[in-house]
Amino acid sequence: MDILFDVIGMSGTFLVVGAFFLLQLNKLPATGLGYNLMNLSGAILLLISLCYNFNLASFVIEIFWIAASLIGIYKYIKARKASKLAAAHSAS
Repeated sequence: MDILFDVIGMSGTFLVVGAFFLLQLNKLPATGLGYNLMNLSGAILLLISLCYNFNLASFVIEIFWIAASLIGIYKYIKARKASKLAAAHSAS
């Protein structure tokens, strides 16, 4: 069972760190959906792995990482809706 939680945790780590590297390489925008979904997915996978090998400090930072990712996703959706609304108004 250890190996399963290690694989889950490492997958989460690769997603979070991968998102950061892609951001630094200008391959993903910080305000984009992809960046925030990678961070959210990675943080959730890390939380799952922490249920088996609990560490309070890591647990707390993943909760904050999830919250920040959800805020980013919310802002992305809100901006997209505003953009569509503006496009609809300019077309009429």
